[in-house]
Amino acid sequence: MLDIEFIMGNTFAKAAGIDFGIQWSLWALASLLQTEKFYDLAGSGTFFYLAYQSLQWGKTFYTRQKVTSGMVMAWAARLGLFLFTRVLKEGKDSRFNGVRGNPGRFWVYWTIQGLWIFVTLLPVLVLNNKKEDKPLTYRDYAGWGLWTLGFLFESIADYQKSAFKANPDNAGKFITSGLWSTSRYPNYFGEICMWSGLFLTSSSAMTSAKEYASVLSPLFVTFLLLKVSGVPIQEKQQAKRWGTNPDFIKYVKNTAKLIPFIW
Repeated sequence: MLDIEFIMGNTFAKAAGIDFGIQWSLWALASLLQTEKFYDLAGSGTFFYLAYQSLQWGKTFYTRQKVTSGMVMAWAARLGLFLFTRVLKEGKDSRFNGVRGNPGRFWVYWTIQGLWIFVTLLPVLVLNNKKEDKPLTYRDYAGWGLWTLGFLFESIADYQKSAFKANPDNAGKFITSGLWSTSRYPNYFGEICMWSGLFLTSSSAMTSAKEYASVLSPLFVTFLLLKVSGVPIQEKQQAKRWGTNPDFIKYVKNTAKLIPFIW
């Protein structure tokens, strides 16, 4: 038992060290260059690397571990490339206006990203540290199904919005078609579904209250998206652009905020 506890603690310490080491090193480079262009790519890349590396540290490679880690890596690769391509195309990320030239404030953003990565990955780190396998159950399939639903929602919503903005005829307009007709934030709904699904699957192998505490992952993601870096920022920008537009007011009133079709 002592050896297992030591290995578990060491795994989390290594993950945290690598995580924050990457964020702070790249913060120094980003501050020097005064750019945020690789911020999101750094975050998704760290997710990808730690999901893969924690699987290697465990050296057990059970089906549940491989599928769940693969899902994290697939999500990280898609989202990272999407956000990196978007910021290159647009030239900047408005979240960092007034921040990129202030090293102290910029450091806070990079540190929050490190915290987001570590807390969000907790269920996967717990799972990949397990030395004993358990048979797959309905929870595993339900979790993978929920992740798949979320992945499709986020991927399709991102594609639809990008295609909408790329059409010159839509300049200055807001999207109300596709998944955006069912929810004002279908991409955030997808993100929450994915991490909820990964916790659900990982919980199939959990045996202690300490491990179940990794439910902080989907809760933290939901909190960030709904209260900190997602919806609040989007709504502030939308209010500036379309706050007095009758069509936008109608869209907000008649469209679900997060969960499709549920007002």
